[in-house]
Amino acid sequence: MATMGTPKRTLTTIIEMNSSLLKLMQLVSPSLPIGSFTYSQGIEYGVECGWINSDNALQQWLEDQMLTSIAQLDLPVLQRLYAAAEAGDVAALEKWSQFLLASRETSELRQEEINRGRALASLLIALDVPRAKQWQPILASCQAAAFATAAAGWNISYRDAAYGYVWSWLENLMLAAVKIIPLGQTRGQQLLHAMSGMIPTVVAESMEIGDEMIGSSNPALAIISSRHETQYTRLFRS
Repeated sequence: MATMGTPKRTLTTIIEMNSSLLKLMQLVSPSLPIGSFTYSQGIEYGVECGWINSDNALQQWLEDQMLTSIAQLDLPVLQRLYAAAEAGDVAALEKWSQFLLASRETSELRQEEINRGRALASLLIALDVPRAKQWQPILASCQAAAFATAAAGWNISYRDAAYGYVWSWLENLMLAAVKIIPLGQTRGQQLLHAMSGMIPTVVAESMEIGDEMIGSSNPALAIISSRHETQYTRLFRS
């Protein structure tokens, strides 16, 4: 005779999984007070110079970055930062934080990583995330390190954390582009929906990259980010 209800162990597992999912939603929320909405990562200048002047151009721009910078640099480093945070390996956490920071090709992109890291580190301390206070100097220099520490501390699986990291990046830039190009809100959501389908593949491919293969150069991003630094008028910090 089948037993009624859900076994206690299964129910506990479900509750823990749901708790981690809810914490991930908080971590990737655009309302997280780390200033994400103030950055366009060069899109603002890309619109001014005519490189990003339509929804198709925006989609091509973001897809190219997902397949290069995100898949070959950000995510492989995030994976190593997560492993370091999970193991309590401070040396590895600092090593990969500095690696990612050094890989940012312009002053604006490096400063964005630092500013958002500082804000997120302070927030994680306020939320009592394990080791956030202890590792504050490292986390404050690299947003990805703070993100990985929160994910590991909240028992969010790495794959779920990686999905959230890419989603947050994509949504923030889409919201910026909706304002700058401008795009209608509906068209922006259509593009977001279409490009989100790439995330599982991008994450899976990034997990196969060895240490010696990590790195990406995006000359177009470096150019428009550098030009944005001296743009006559601008709404965004990068």
